[in-house]
Amino acid sequence: MAEHFMRLPAKSGKPCLQSRPHDEALIASFRDDPEYAAVFQNAVLEDGDQEELLEALRYMSAAFGGVSGIAEQTEMNARTLYRTLSAKGNPELRTLTAILKAMGMRLAVQPLTHQI
Repeated sequence: MAEHFMRLPAKSGKPCLQSRPHDEALIASFRDDPEYAAVFQNAVLEDGDQEELLEALRYMSAAFGGVSGIAEQTEMNARTLYRTLSAKGNPELRTLTAILKAMGMRLAVQPLTHQI
């Protein structure tokens, strides 16, 4: 698994390197910077497939309250939400919209750029 390195202050006050798993670093990045989470999700929507979209939503749900927190905000059953966000999930538009809203996000449409 890929590692993400962060600079953390040591007891001496000097920076030191500490690693943590990529998943944890990505989740923390989303939590700390919702704008980054939106850019990441838009990139997945533009270039990825449904499985990648659901994987990104799982990371985002971990960052924005966990599946149980998102389930509570969307008034969904947590088990249903886990199933919806699984690799084989197939969320309806209203479910996707509710999940994104609970994360402080929304789905938007924009025109494709025309290349000449």
